[in-house]
Amino acid sequence: MDLATIIGLIAGILLLLGAVFVEGNVILFINLPSVLIVMGGTLAATMISYPLNQFFSILKTVQNAFKVKTMDPGQTISLLVSLAEKARREGLLSLEDDVQEMDDNFLQKGVQLVVDGTDPELVRSILETELSFQEERHRVGQNLFKTMGTYSPAFGMTGTLIGLVSMLDELDDPDTIGPGLALALLTTLYGVIAANLVFLPIANKLEVKSNDEILLKEVMLEGLLSIQAGENPRIVEEKLKAFLAPKAREEVKDEEVVDANAEA
Repeated sequence: MDLATIIGLIAGILLLLGAVFVEGNVILFINLPSVLIVMGGTLAATMISYPLNQFFSILKTVQNAFKVKTMDPGQTISLLVSLAEKARREGLLSLEDDVQEMDDNFLQKGVQLVVDGTDPELVRSILETELSFQEERHRVGQNLFKTMGTYSPAFGMTGTLIGLVSMLDELDDPDTIGPGLALALLTTLYGVIAANLVFLPIANKLEVKSNDEILLKEVMLEGLLSIQAGENPRIVEEKLKAFLAPKAREEVKDEEVVDANAEA
């Protein structure tokens, strides 16, 4: 699980609840009609904005914000370098034994194309096309939550207007002013919280994870083409490290030292 997402959500909720407790009775900040207006309106507007199959992918998409990636670029580079060493020593066909052991479908497909002797330009074209469509699928999930983050404050304002209309219609009855004003204010509060604590942060987290995954796939693509070209494993390693930030490159070196000591 991605601890940053979980800790951020929990911390945000606890801080808001703490502020409510300090100010007074937490029951005053609970209003079911306000929740229905904000959440119901936001979901309805989002459903109108997207095809039904994309809308119902929300639950699957939100899971990605809580998942931890299984492989980082450093591990990927180490794996590709080991494949390059094996291919240089035993030939490209020797990599066929490793295909079924790979967890990543993109890498598995790429290695299989290389083993099958596919033209390098065709390998690049196939993998870049898959990468492009994967990026587009990720963008749909991000846009879903950005859309919800846009609509929820708007429906908060809608609830405020409804509450004000109700309150103004019953000005002759003082007992109705309080509930109407509560609906007016709390709906805006719910909309702002939903947008800025849930929907937009999740959209941003999905975008960050998507960028990381696309970078990982680009490393795989360049590594596979280098292996197919028969380049020296050390050249392959240095070429792939160019994708990483300086700190990440140092981490790759540290991993290699640890692995070398373990083998010794």
